[in-house]
Amino acid sequence: MRTGLIVIAALACACSSGPGAPDRDFLQKEQARREARDQQFRVDKDPIPENKRNALLPLRYYPPDPSYSVAAALRLGQERPVVLMPTSTGTIRRYQRVGVLEFTFKGENLSLGAFVEEGAREIDGLFVPFVDATSGKETYPAGRYLDIPPTTTGFYEIDFNKAYNPYCAYNATYECPYPPPSNRLKVEIRAGEKAPGA
Repeated sequence: MRTGLIVIAALACACSSGPGAPDRDFLQKEQARREARDQQFRVDKDPIPENKRNALLPLRYYPPDPSYSVAAALRLGQERPVVLMPTSTGTIRRYQRVGVLEFTFKGENLSLGAFVEEGAREIDGLFVPFVDATSGKETYPAGRYLDIPPTTTGFYEIDFNKAYNPYCAYNATYECPYPPPSNRLKVEIRAGEKAPGA
């Protein structure tokens, strides 16, 4: 009986870093990243105007949650079609769709288009703009962005804790592309940056 109790206690300790208790290292790294971003926004001239910094900083976030970091596979297209994305200033930005990131989130199979600027010779990162069911409620109405580093394997990590607002959320002089219809998720992504003032 005593051995059984020891085994149960050991299993409880081993599971302490599960979904209900996020890994301490993950939390510390994410908190440090957010603090560095706040500091950068406080000292840089842009994107937040100086007269708005006290009201907008620190930025508003959902609590860090490792369950919003998911593995994805990039399904490459045979071509890189040009996608025209309207922007916040009424202009059009031209991007090329490199492929589609396919992933499973809370039991649902989902996908997001991954883009680069038209004419980019090297892929130094994937631009993944998206809208979800929190947009216009808890998060910025026009959607949020992810910048995902390239890999050589075709497998990626989509960490929605790193989802951020386009700069036009803070400064109307910025030209921010709106996510295309293919990148509109019907699920709630309650991770990453919230709408300013939310």
